[in-house]
Amino acid sequence: MRDPVTGFEYPVTWEERCTDPAGLLLVGQGLAVLTSSGTVLRRGFTTGTTAAAVSKAAVLSLSGNAISLVSLQIPCGLIVQVLVDAQDGKATGKKYAGDYPSDVTAGVIFLAAASPAVEGIRLEPGEGIGHFVRDTPRYRKGDPAISSASLDCIMSSVQEAMDETALPGVIVKLSIPHGIEIAGKTLNSRVGVDGGISLLGTTGLVEPWDDHLEESVCGRVSSARRPVITTGRIGLRYARLLYPDDEVILVGGKIGEALDAAAGDVILCGLPALILRHIDPRLLEGTDFATVEEFAASSLFGPVMQRTLAGFKRKRPSVHVVLVDRNGTVIGESP
Repeated sequence: MRDPVTGFEYPVTWEERCTDPAGLLLVGQGLAVLTSSGTVLRRGFTTGTTAAAVSKAAVLSLSGNAISLVSLQIPCGLIVQVLVDAQDGKATGKKYAGDYPSDVTAGVIFLAAASPAVEGIRLEPGEGIGHFVRDTPRYRKGDPAISSASLDCIMSSVQEAMDETALPGVIVKLSIPHGIEIAGKTLNSRVGVDGGISLLGTTGLVEPWDDHLEESVCGRVSSARRPVITTGRIGLRYARLLYPDDEVILVGGKIGEALDAAAGDVILCGLPALILRHIDPRLLEGTDFATVEEFAASSLFGPVMQRTLAGFKRKRPSVHVVLVDRNGTVIGESP
């Protein structure tokens, strides 16, 4: 069985250990993951997916019909069904976290209000959706905290609803009533976002182990000939391209535990932020930068990165670090 989200081929022995036929069906659909013990863990929906669902539902309900379920294509290409409650241009939806135990946005209510317009789509982010308070490499001060993948998903979902209802244009107002409160439990303030949570989602799905390391993952690391450890979806994608003959393992923020589980040589590959902060938690001290992403866009970053990687190589000679940017270009590598 192949995971349609990551491309990982599940070993037959893992499938044989699974006693949950319904769960295996979800794994095959990409809506869950299978561990080596045979346990099925459900993926959740991102904030971006939830926002797209209520936006589409609000527009569809302008036809006068009550809407309780919407179908939409999420950024990874899967078609998913999301529960909503919509009537007369107003929709609500609750963020589904799956089996992700540390999701601070689990169960958060999203609201969308749609009204007809002359033409086109106007999206108005409102209460509880954060905005950037300073310029960053990808966003300008004042921009809503909505990732490009999430924005594309929202806009395409609204367009589908317009096509279905024959509306020439709509205005969609999005809000998250408890967004400001929830944002206090996130890292938004550290990345320059204020006033609410962010609408994010590279794939549209939340992995069930971003903040905890499953025993099966440690087992995969320890048994692999030369494991390639990565921290997130973008790193996973490019690590698979860079090292197609090795086993690539997503470990989230649990880099230390994964490295300790490796029996021999290991490659640590991914975006610089989590990796460099793991190597040197004080990396940004004295730099006047709030995030590694902002630091990486400056001329000061290169020498600091190389010194950091060289020092880590002396500390852990069996670990080869490869840093990539969001386009997959290698920007730094262990000496």
